[in-house]
Amino acid sequence: MTVVIASYNIKGGGRKLVRGKSDPAGLIKGSDYERLDLLPADFSYRNMDLALDDTKRPTRGIAKVIASVAGDYDYVFLDCPPAISLASESVFEASDLLLVPLIASPLSLRTFDQLRRFVADEVRGGRPEILAFFSMVDRRKRLHRELVARARADYDGKVLASAIPAASEVERMAVQRAALADFAAGSRASRAYAALWAEVHARLESVRRQPR
Repeated sequence: MTVVIASYNIKGGGRKLVRGKSDPAGLIKGSDYERLDLLPADFSYRNMDLALDDTKRPTRGIAKVIASVAGDYDYVFLDCPPAISLASESVFEASDLLLVPLIASPLSLRTFDQLRRFVADEVRGGRPEILAFFSMVDRRKRLHRELVARARADYDGKVLASAIPAASEVERMAVQRAALADFAAGSRASRAYAALWAEVHARLESVRRQPR
């Protein structure tokens, strides 16, 4: 089973969770999908940096939460905000693998470089492997095709082969409040997500076999 950090209202907020005053197992909720559970968040998580800073080892806060439930699950996924902060550092230290979405633009690739340097220089302990994948790719655009091809060559296996296309079905997930497989199983985007997961799963299994 899998835990995903999502946005729902719970009593106590993130501060009690990372300070060990809430039991994560008691907060986990089931979902409409088999083998998928959620550990909810609420609006107080906007102050997660402050909550972590109040602890003795700020960057270990999220790792402690995961450790308390990890034995019950095959995988734990954390949805990390796109910024370098104390909360994201805590996610980096807790993770075996970072999966970074990219768009086909030079700015996105420069940001990816900055993230890789930060993790190499600042993250303590066993650093997570960093993988990227392209999203919102329009193969009709020459620039998109060239940037994707160049990134895959330059990053030597760190950019996955699967790419998510720019497709209306992807945007409809928020409207349908459902996974693509529920309403567009045969679409190009759904097949792309399935291929992406196959790659990520293979990398995760490889990472798990390595000593940290």
